[in-house]
Amino acid sequence: MDDMRAALYDRYGPPEVLYVGKVPVPALQQGQVLVRVHAASVNGGELHGRAGRVRLVTGRAFPQRTGLDFAGEVAEVDPAITGLRPGDRVWGVLPRTFGSAAEYVAVRPRNLSYAPENIGLVEAASLPVGTTAITALRAKARLKAGERLLVRGAAGGVGSMAVQLGKVMGAHVTALAGSKNLGFVRDLGADEAHSYATTGPSDLGRFDVIMDTVGTEHRAFRRLLAPGGRMVSIAFDHIAASLGYLLASTVHGPGRVRFFSGNPQHDLLAELAGHVESGAIRPVVDTVHPLSGIADAHRALEAGGVRGKHVIQVV
Repeated sequence: MDDMRAALYDRYGPPEVLYVGKVPVPALQQGQVLVRVHAASVNGGELHGRAGRVRLVTGRAFPQRTGLDFAGEVAEVDPAITGLRPGDRVWGVLPRTFGSAAEYVAVRPRNLSYAPENIGLVEAASLPVGTTAITALRAKARLKAGERLLVRGAAGGVGSMAVQLGKVMGAHVTALAGSKNLGFVRDLGADEAHSYATTGPSDLGRFDVIMDTVGTEHRAFRRLLAPGGRMVSIAFDHIAASLGYLLASTVHGPGRVRFFSGNPQHDLLAELAGHVESGAIRPVVDTVHPLSGIADAHRALEAGGVRGKHVIQVV
């Protein structure tokens, strides 16, 4: 194994800069597992990276890679690692880097777990983002049974997981989504579903927890928090302005807005697999694209109106 196919881009720009090229197969380092990727999904952070909106982090060295999460089979294991063997079905998330839209990835065992046994690997690739929802609702917002949860962007990749997990955790879930997706989010378990087109912040009641995957109107939605309420955001619209507001919210009294980016490890991935195998969480795949269709997948996610995840099938 010398070279492999991978999604690449040689400059920042629109989805059209993406192409499939050849790069070396990752050399297995001490303490690593080489995974043959069956599928990966497209996440919002990758759109920002490709467009050059976070170039202070991504830098100016090209070609650059895309893809964050993956599902596949173990191809090779460092002999010092126990519990994993070639052929094992696994899923995971790269540790704060891109590159899973490729035929192989090399990761440490803490960044993956066994994939759910009751679904295929292409479906499984839509789900690691669910660890972001687990972290947001449990660790950051400390959602409790019986509390009122509002999910903004409820039909998207993280939002659709947050709706399902909110019900698992015993919350009363209100979903905000596009008009065409109201029935869809109700099917996921939402107790109430409202359209952005007809429902603004002033039309909603009070909530104990707000899960924001949209990244706009932080101030307006923060006002909907009940006493002791918590708001968690995983998205920024205008990064500098949003950062300024979030920092200010940490100073001015209750209702602090918490922002985080996920970096899930083994335990969270294993927990999510358990939810899937029990039937409490189901995969939500909008469209499956071939690796050669990576630009189409980025374009579709940018266009909005997504239901769940756009998945890149590599194998």
